[in-house]
Amino acid sequence: MPSPDSPPAARPDVKVLLGSPAAGRLPVLAGQTPPAGTILLDLGPDHPSRAGLVELDLWTDGELITAADVRVGAMHRGVEKLFEVRDYRQVLMLADRHDWQAPYNGELTVALAAEDMLGLEVPPRALWLRTLLAEVTRISSHAGFLGWLARQAPGETFTGARLAALREEGRQLMRDLTGNRIHPMIIRLGGLAADTPEGWIEAVVAWAARASTLAQVARTVAADLPAGVAVINTDQVNMYGLSGPTARGSGVDADLRRHQPYLAYGELTITPDGPTTGDAAARFGQLAVDLINSAQLITDIAARLETVDGPVGVKLPKIIKLPEGETWLNTEAPLGIAGVHLVSRGDKTPWRLKLRTPSFAQVASLTEVLVGVDLPSLELALASLGHVVGDIDR
Repeated sequence: MPSPDSPPAARPDVKVLLGSPAAGRLPVLAGQTPPAGTILLDLGPDHPSRAGLVELDLWTDGELITAADVRVGAMHRGVEKLFEVRDYRQVLMLADRHDWQAPYNGELTVALAAEDMLGLEVPPRALWLRTLLAEVTRISSHAGFLGWLARQAPGETFTGARLAALREEGRQLMRDLTGNRIHPMIIRLGGLAADTPEGWIEAVVAWAARASTLAQVARTVAADLPAGVAVINTDQVNMYGLSGPTARGSGVDADLRRHQPYLAYGELTITPDGPTTGDAAARFGQLAVDLINSAQLITDIAARLETVDGPVGVKLPKIIKLPEGETWLNTEAPLGIAGVHLVSRGDKTPWRLKLRTPSFAQVASLTEVLVGVDLPSLELALASLGHVVGDIDR
């Protein structure tokens, strides 16, 4: 069997273009017949992979995948270089655009890193609101990836349309708070741009409860998926730096919210009770468990916010310069650990701002995880290892 690290030099047996021709990002236009040996794999109209720009070369023995090579890098965003010519207020606006499933987490992680170097402490109400928004973001992100699972479930209780409506309602709630439907841009160094309007938190709690109900069904559907597809063991988790629901689905107890608490997570309870068999079914089950936990966290945070008043930001000068030095800071993004390595030379712009993204690790692992998967199970395997293209090509 060829090594997954070194695919054979011969032309691959199958090329997989992940995405949708309708999205306009694939080399094969809608309505055209793909070349022989090419599979156009669309995971659904609301799935984050629909943007395309990830290609797989597969070598097979019959229907069994014996080697895989992943091709990324077609987006050419160069955001890490753009950071170097933006001041810190502009950096925050730009940082929420690499994972467009969870844009809030991008700006939050950068802000926490900058505040760490400044020694800046945010007001208590801002701390709790930041935590609430992180869990709202987690639900919206997971709803997108669970969209594929809904296609496997008969009936009207758990459907892609219901998940899409749930995610859209979450975006509308963000718009009510920030004025922006997709990219919130509400984080400021020292807190938030604005407090919540009247009735907003109550609306979020009700939305989260509906999300939890859908997630309970999703957990049942995930448990009925074929077992043993694309198993990831603990050694592979460590080798590829996998985290989040993927690592937890393989039995690795990894969650920064519990083990390295930040924001207000140290005062909250998260129950890690999802499946740990390491296969695709377990990863979907972990997504559902995450969503249920997030809904409960939102309820708990809302109760705490009733007793926490005061400002949501710290007044800072117009031009912010970080002291000379560097820091590394991680957060628990919906797909796993998101890290920022921030280096300052004492200027108003970063000297270096390096992103560590969970999507990159997820996609990199496919070269090994897909070996041994049969072609009929390929869609399940890929759908269980979610990614966002902008989170890969930085």
